Amino acid sequence: MTRSRLRGTTALILVSLCATPVAAQEVATDINTVSGFLGTLYLTPGKRDLSLGGAVPVTTVDAEEIEDRQAGTIAELIDSVPGVTLINGSTPQGSGINIRGYGANEAYGNDQKIAILVDGASVGSEELYRIGTQLFTDPLLYRQVEVLRGTIGSFEYGSGIVGGVVKLETKDASDFTGGVPGFRVGQSFEFSSNTAGAVSSTTLAWQPTERAEFLLNYTWRQQDDQVDGDGHEIGNSGFETPSGLLKGKFTFGQDDEHSVTLSYSRTTADEKDVPYDTFGTTGGSFGNVDRLTETSQTTLEYRYNPVSDLIDLTATLSYADQQIEYSYVPGSSPLEFTPTWPFLRDTVNADQQYETTKLTVKNAAMFQTGIVDHTLRAGVELSRRERADNDAASAPGGEDNRLAVFVIDEMRFNGFTLTPALRWEKSEVESATTYGDFENDALMGGVALAYEFGNGLSVFGSYAYTEGLPIIDDLGPAAVNEWRMTTTEKSDTWELGASYASVDVFSPGDNLSVRGSYYQTELWDITSYSATGSTSPNLDRVETEGFELEASYGFASGTYVDFQGSWTEGTEYADGLSDTDWRNKPGDAVGLTLGHKWGDWLDMSWEVRHTTDARDALEADLPDYTVHNLRATYRPQTGALEGTEIRFGIENAFDLDYTGNLSSRDAPGRTYKLGLSKVF
Repeated sequence: MTRSRLRGTTALILVSLCATPVAAQEVATDINTVSGFLGTLYLTPGKRDLSLGGAVPVTTVDAEEIEDRQAGTIAELIDSVPGVTLINGSTPQGSGINIRGYGANEAYGNDQKIAILVDGASVGSEELYRIGTQLFTDPLLYRQVEVLRGTIGSFEYGSGIVGGVVKLETKDASDFTGGVPGFRVGQSFEFSSNTAGAVSSTTLAWQPTERAEFLLNYTWRQQDDQVDGDGHEIGNSGFETPSGLLKGKFTFGQDDEHSVTLSYSRTTADEKDVPYDTFGTTGGSFGNVDRLTETSQTTLEYRYNPVSDLIDLTATLSYADQQIEYSYVPGSSPLEFTPTWPFLRDTVNADQQYETTKLTVKNAAMFQTGIVDHTLRAGVELSRRERADNDAASAPGGEDNRLAVFVIDEMRFNGFTLTPALRWEKSEVESATTYGDFENDALMGGVALAYEFGNGLSVFGSYAYTEGLPIIDDLGPAAVNEWRMTTTEKSDTWELGASYASVDVFSPGDNLSVRGSYYQTELWDITSYSATGSTSPNLDRVETEGFELEASYGFASGTYVDFQGSWTEGTEYADGLSDTDWRNKPGDAVGLTLGHKWGDWLDMSWEVRHTTDARDALEADLPDYTVHNLRATYRPQTGALEGTEIRFGIENAFDLDYTGNLSSRDAPGRTYKLGLSKVF
């Protein structure tokens, strides 16, 4: 899409602001719902609640599911979300998140086409060769993980986002106190058999008044090298990651209209004599290193929400800092005395530090024009990303300063919801050496339209266009900068879908929720991927399409069925070369969970995930594979164990020997998991 086409779309959006409206229709069902910008959150009887009615494909993993899954990494929390694929997701090192074919790849943990936010702080976006996403943080620090797929819901969070957004929200003290003044202690233990995995998480929650709350958490997690389904050790899969979270919130003013929240989280990983290449299982050409990784996120949020429909103001100042210190282990690389060693030496001995400071100020206003109901969200964002200068060829130093403005207007009338969105962003990238300084800017946006029929059925469609501005990692010699630092990657995505939610569908008291969507994406002016074997430095374009489906059905008796599925196709094009499959195309996957709840005291489930048409990180075809997981959660209602939650799980129950889709090493074999938690 050219700028003239975007301006044409913008004109249509502005004309639509004058449309004649009536109040939006409500679905007449007895299903518990929570309404919001992303649609209506339907509280299903199954493992996961579904967001229906809106045009943004979003999946929310809440606190209960986080604990239920007993995940060892953030990536493992979202591996059952349609469109999401994990790369080596069972360890923090060398893992990555791929959404709709974008994100992590065989070389880097992120291609800048997905965004990861921790309490609003931008994390895990650096392109460090063979190091993964660098998302070093513990799942037990979080109360919720939200995955927004595609571009249409991304304009509030960044530019150039094609795959989607992962938003993590840390726990609050009130999650433990229930909002009642007092002091509570939460303690969790987890144990896993593959191999010697153990977790201890301690939370101190204090609420001196209803208007003040404080939380302190310390989580220690470790595991030895795991074994695959064939009993072979998976090298480079052990880790130890102590984490901490400090969070406080004050609410004050008339009608509690002001609030200030401060959160600080930190995770470290101190590894000795481990492969530099975190994607691999051995040292390989790079050899081994001692590596210390320290990552932290700090967020200060002020909210002003008076008794006024026109003001709901939030100002968020965030700071993310990650330091990685390397020290090469002499004699561990077979290339130590070859002509290529100087390049490798600079890479494996380089210390990395990158810091991202961001200020976002936004307001949500509700008003009417005629009979059109508006929820208008507008904001401005200032950010600075700094990377320390070093001699590593894979990580140039410099600064990336950005200014962005976004406007999103959700308009409801006659059962329709029309949501235009615009974002303008300007960047200034300054090299720390001799690569030069570069400025770029872009206008991007889209529009979504949804219609609710009033009987539980809704349909939706959207179009979104975005541009990815050059980053520090794109800096290089003059011949490279001529095209890479002056070109913005462009993409557009069309999406169509429908959702349905109702009760008493097939039997009295049952509950059905389902959402399906089809999308097409084109990426062009590509600077982040090269065409192998081509004289051209980059691909001409990439085209992807896919279908995603989520559904939940429950009986009044407590039996439930959850379903997730995704199908993806992708092709990359380059001048002078044959068209080939998109190198990061994920396989097709379906997941089915069958479970039963006996009131509040017992929940047992069987999860099956089948993947087909998959490839590994080197694009070699993989055989189809089916993985079975069993889970049970027991909550005694009386006696000495009242208030205790006991969880038992079996991951990869049939000990399948397989390599996961887009992964570079074998997946773990059968793993027994036991979890104990209680709030005192």
